[in-house]
Amino acid sequence: MTFSPRLILTLFISCAALLLSSCADKPPTTDYLQLADQYNVVIERDVRGVPHIIGERDVDTAFGFAYAQAEDNWALVYDTIDFYRGTAAATKGKDSAVTDFLVKWLGIWDDIDANYSSLSPEVRAYIEAYADGLNYYAARHPERGVAELPITGQDMIAGYMFRHLLFYGFADVLQEVMSSERQRPISTAGGVTLNNLPVGSNAMAISPSNSSEGATRLAINSHQPTTGPVAWYEAHIQSGEGLNAMGGLFPGSATLGVGFNEHIAWGATVNKPDLVDVYVLDVDPENPLHYRMDGAWHELEATELKIKVKLFGFLPWTVTELGLRSAHGPVLQTDHGTYAIRYAGMGKMRQVEQWLAMSKAQNLEQWRDALRIHSFASFNFVYADRDGNIMFVHNSLTPQRAAGYDWAQYLPGDDSSLIWQDYMPFDKLPQVINPASGFVHSANQSPFFVSGEADNPKPSDYRPEDGFPTRMTNRAVRGLELFAELSPISEQEFSAIKHDKMFSPNSRAVHYLQGAINLSLDDSAEQIYRDAQTVIRDWDLSTDVNNRGAAMSTCVIAAEWLAEQKGQPIPDVGGVFYNCADKLVAAVGRVDPLWGDINRHVRGDINLPVGGGPDTLRAIYAKGLEEDGYQTNIAGDGLYYFVSWDAQGVQKVRGVHQFGAATLDTESPHYSDQAEDYAAEILHDPLFDNEQRKANITRRYKPGE
Repeated sequence: MTFSPRLILTLFISCAALLLSSCADKPPTTDYLQLADQYNVVIERDVRGVPHIIGERDVDTAFGFAYAQAEDNWALVYDTIDFYRGTAAATKGKDSAVTDFLVKWLGIWDDIDANYSSLSPEVRAYIEAYADGLNYYAARHPERGVAELPITGQDMIAGYMFRHLLFYGFADVLQEVMSSERQRPISTAGGVTLNNLPVGSNAMAISPSNSSEGATRLAINSHQPTTGPVAWYEAHIQSGEGLNAMGGLFPGSATLGVGFNEHIAWGATVNKPDLVDVYVLDVDPENPLHYRMDGAWHELEATELKIKVKLFGFLPWTVTELGLRSAHGPVLQTDHGTYAIRYAGMGKMRQVEQWLAMSKAQNLEQWRDALRIHSFASFNFVYADRDGNIMFVHNSLTPQRAAGYDWAQYLPGDDSSLIWQDYMPFDKLPQVINPASGFVHSANQSPFFVSGEADNPKPSDYRPEDGFPTRMTNRAVRGLELFAELSPISEQEFSAIKHDKMFSPNSRAVHYLQGAINLSLDDSAEQIYRDAQTVIRDWDLSTDVNNRGAAMSTCVIAAEWLAEQKGQPIPDVGGVFYNCADKLVAAVGRVDPLWGDINRHVRGDINLPVGGGPDTLRAIYAKGLEEDGYQTNIAGDGLYYFVSWDAQGVQKVRGVHQFGAATLDTESPHYSDQAEDYAAEILHDPLFDNEQRKANITRRYKPGE
């Protein structure tokens, strides 16, 4: 059997599906059943099944945190371990060989083997305690199938290093390089262009000066799939060593991704600056392992990558593939050239330390110090605190690139001066702190349009080579319009902004839709098409459940949005228009059904109308129309919170999960107990406060009890 690096091009398309593939079948040993004796932690389950993990030390909390996650998400947690190790094909079969190759090709484990011991003792103790919690659960439940034990702290660090590549465009670059022919020219010193792709999530904050009640408010609203390995899971972690935070995370994470503590709160939105560079190597035609740089020949570093594969469900086989690296980074050989890849975050492994520091921060300066660890390649952050501070930062590991080249194109690989080594310091990144306008709003737009005009970072302070995004989403345009219109803002108005279901007439989406309105339909055109055009022309830009123009209009808009998401050419609006009309008539017999009859929130036996749509502030992304005449919400708004402190510093938190705390257990009452509230936009107290929670605890236990 042989396998080619060309298979990499399928990797990120299928990555989420692979993370949910069949289970390993090797039973655990019983050596880990004594682990619980080392940790002092209890788990409290509240009336919604949400775990509150309370430990004496941080390591106690980490152990219980892992155990609680395993109870709710074991199939999602353990099934990722082999992928992070680069050993998935040995248990899951040949379809997983591409991920194994990628992990080894990127050198993730080389970095871990060389540098894991450089992490602080406190961080290593925390992540290893988390791994212990997984090992303990696995040992107690051998019937559920496990990865080879022990799961280690190094495994978890590999997960943080690998998973982040899914968020900022690395996949797109790999697919492009592995195309059948070269996709971009080689840049020479000269003009610069940027290529930006859309992403999702919202976070917004207002300061006391912009609040009608003198309150500080933050909406945490990061968009993710509603199910699967990167769907939001809710938890509260607390220790006697200063850790006391609640929020959302992905199953298998040892830290929170978004959330709040008593003093601060933060939301995250995905950003996609230009963080991946491709170099075209000048290879010796007599020796493909030699490449020219600075006028001399250099040898590619070649490593045999051994990938163990399970064939036909039982037959073990080992495939050997050559992994290549240049001074630039990992190398791919294709029919149209040899390319080296350099990407932001190569070798960075302090993510756990940074997430913990963010969760423990008590004020703005501590929060900024946590961000200065600078271990995340991307993610915008929006912050608010008890003291009335608000902040936005376009966080990224922005390479310090040589001037004059178009870094959106491919780079010549024969000039070592183009191999960047350092990143823009955190304090130099685009950011807004306590703006005079009293608000910050992040919806995956350009970092130069996040607040009032006078408060925004200035594009002139940055270079085109920095690769910051320039695009504006509908959510960004609409949000900025509402913030400008409503100042000062009440609690109800702040909630209304986050739940807004309108498209801005100034958005790219509506400009595209205008093309459907402008189509020339002669008298011979079928009535359904004339009716469909009238529906779009009369649409008031709302995606409320009672709207009759949203189904036809958002179908057209979604085609343009999806094409941009994939980096594809914008589709012809005429073809999209006719297809949408045909699809609606085939599914429901008309082009103007009620949006709530079409757009549904589905979980088990629950099937509810839900307002919102693609790229509205109430973000709902759905599968296409099904045979039963509706489309199912699959991404967008998931777990989200409103966090505020009033003029006296009293904290108030309200939130809701898209389904419930029981991620996979269809028999649990918490499998879907929040679905109705989510669809109706009814939020509740997440029971962060210890005293408030006392009367709402249904079970209190130690791991293993």
